[in-house]
Amino acid sequence: MSVFFQLAVTTALALAVVAGAVAYFRAVRTPRPPVGVFNGADIVLMMGFVLALPYVYLALPGAVLPVVLALVFAGGLSVGYQPLIANGRLRWALILALIASVLVSHLAFGETAPPYWVANSVVVCLVVISATNLNVQGGIRLRNVARFLLALAAYDAFFAWVVPLTQELADAVQGYPYAPAAGLRIGEDLGGVVGMGDLLAYALFTTTAFKAYGKPGLRTGTVLVVLFGALAPVAAQHLVAAVTGDEPALIPAQVFFGPAAYVGYRLLRRRGPERRMAEVVFRRDADGAARQPAVRGTAAGARTAP
Repeated sequence: MSVFFQLAVTTALALAVVAGAVAYFRAVRTPRPPVGVFNGADIVLMMGFVLALPYVYLALPGAVLPVVLALVFAGGLSVGYQPLIANGRLRWALILALIASVLVSHLAFGETAPPYWVANSVVVCLVVISATNLNVQGGIRLRNVARFLLALAAYDAFFAWVVPLTQELADAVQGYPYAPAAGLRIGEDLGGVVGMGDLLAYALFTTTAFKAYGKPGLRTGTVLVVLFGALAPVAAQHLVAAVTGDEPALIPAQVFFGPAAYVGYRLLRRRGPERRMAEVVFRRDADGAARQPAVRGTAAGARTAP
């Protein structure tokens, strides 16, 4: 029963952030940051940030860590949803209500109770959707995402199985609110949790693939997320437990998804050059509401509107 619950929760969360990120991309145009376009140097910088962030978290006193995470969540929500809620007071009131709901549910029900995990998961998923679109609409290319995820797979494998940094970080946030993860726990036996970084990887790859190649990119990304992001890690964990008799403490999802995403990118690349953000226009109804992105122009390499 536990394996099916874990599979259901993992798959539902992965698909939720993918659907949310793509829906945001199709409906909302974020202001383009004045930083140019992403290139190899940006990916190196992102990887350096990923490498350094766990050490920063572990260096913080235990009681300070949830405060920092709450501020990170609030900042991500503020920037990402400004185009949707222009009124600053209203936007911050809603953000503070979301942040407070996580703390209140943690204090009232505890860190293993469903109300806390539902509240925390909503905030985490909204932050992931926001961060995804800031990157995708900021100009990141599918090539850059695929290479980043491949490097992330090696990083996660090393710090899970060679240097147990990932487990140390998971232990550090135990007992505190604002876990950097989404999931659901019911009692001691049923539980499924997905790291915030994994959810960001799924949403980032699929949304960028949709921007680059339209519906074929969306289908490819969604299939890879379900098979290699949700199903493969859970199946591998229980398979290892069945064969060895000992359940592994941690099997990084990116070990499966990172290489699969890179192969998916190589397959999509055969369709031609990636569609850039400059080639995406947002249709609007008479009331001004943004609608599905479409391809501008009929130049070589352009594809039909997704």
